[in-house]
Amino acid sequence: MTNSPAAGPVPPPGCPAHAAPTEAGGATGSRAAVPMYGQEFADDPHGAYARMRATFGPIAPVELSPGVYASLVTSYQLGLEILRDTERFAKDPRGWRAVQDGTVGPDNPVAPMLMYRPNALFSDGEAHARLRGAITDSLDRVDPHALSEYVERSAETLIDAFASRGRADLITEYASVLPLLVFNQLFGARPADGPKLVETMMKLFDSGEDAAAANDELLRWISGLVAEKREQLAADVTSWLIAHPSQLADEELMQQIILLMAAGTDPQQNLIANALRLLLSDDRFAGELSGGSMPVEDALDEVLWNDPPMANYGTRFPRYDCEVAGVRLRKGDPVLISYAAANHEAALASDRRTGNRAHLAWSAGAHRCPAERPARVIASVAIERLLDRLPDMELAVPVERLTWRTGPFHRALAALPVRFPAQAAARAEPFAASVSKSAPFDESPGGSQWNPVPSSSTPPAETLSERQPESQQAARRRLLSFLTAWWRGQ
Repeated sequence: MTNSPAAGPVPPPGCPAHAAPTEAGGATGSRAAVPMYGQEFADDPHGAYARMRATFGPIAPVELSPGVYASLVTSYQLGLEILRDTERFAKDPRGWRAVQDGTVGPDNPVAPMLMYRPNALFSDGEAHARLRGAITDSLDRVDPHALSEYVERSAETLIDAFASRGRADLITEYASVLPLLVFNQLFGARPADGPKLVETMMKLFDSGEDAAAANDELLRWISGLVAEKREQLAADVTSWLIAHPSQLADEELMQQIILLMAAGTDPQQNLIANALRLLLSDDRFAGELSGGSMPVEDALDEVLWNDPPMANYGTRFPRYDCEVAGVRLRKGDPVLISYAAANHEAALASDRRTGNRAHLAWSAGAHRCPAERPARVIASVAIERLLDRLPDMELAVPVERLTWRTGPFHRALAALPVRFPAQAAARAEPFAASVSKSAPFDESPGGSQWNPVPSSSTPPAETLSERQPESQQAARRRLLSFLTAWWRGQ
């Protein structure tokens, strides 16, 4: 960041200060680009956004990973304008100039988040409308009350795994696993598949040596799930996608499921964890928590304004050379929207945002996140259940000592250690048995049906920057063993 030009008025188009946005992703790159992949950025992203805005105005030149350049929009109004502008900006990344000229290859660490896949996220026009329609229609059939009940039961299972220890890492042992349990149920997988899904996804999230094999295993699992559901449809999202009038082919079905899984893994984890961090560290919430009235929805909105799980995304590619806010954007150079910076813009900064959901955390326009409703249900129930069970829980380290994972896209804690008075497990009933009793399917034609559960939130594991420490891996092994026992009815 020390290479950035001195702060001052936004220079006119053609000025060297605009070299990075103009040449984003090109062979020469830009010396002025602000790196977004190191620990310095992860530790203080809002400070970086403020410096970008002061130096460059509403569009800043950034480096997403070494040698991968883009433009970052830090203005709310401009971000909203670009997200809604389908005439000048495409979502389909196949025109990405740096990929076409070989500067960025498929093995680049940011490629999984930006390169084309045949799903709704990376499509435009009629193709997007068709794929998104299948997703939104299927998600709309999820009963939020059934989802809430299943999340609560899943939360109880996870809490039972660490309640007697009096300490836990809420990332490894709770926030990262709960969405996977929900996913397993939401998409109609067999209960026996649950432990294997959790294990496979944990390997992907860790981005270790076995991540590639885990990715192949996940693809085989999804392929088998699709084949099984084609043989016998049920009341679950996979079946609803298959039966949708858009008549998705198997590959299309797999790609939409992968998209939903990615969106429901890391981002969902980050939403839960970031809200828990806020509730456990901010004095504004302390009195209400101890009094039993937990302002969880307020905490979620606060996080979505200040530390959204996906802080910088909404990638668009100019369809032709154009000038925006005095900056020349070249055809095919990526433009990202900083949801976090836009929400923090001075004109919007206020302590009176309770109930205000005009933030950009869910994006905007044609590609606004279609899973906002289930994501909020999962997060709010997960947090409420945890704080109900462990009302005296507190952070095990000062909040300023919590560390953030590096990466240009997410706002994600590396760990969230807590302590609390140890307690016995809440119930001895096997998890599989409790699931069979809860949230029965409504098999009526066209009804709102199912037993919900998993969605986690995360882009694929390639976006994670570093492996978890051994202590966290040990916690995950304990948790996986515990879950396997629950599923077997022990």
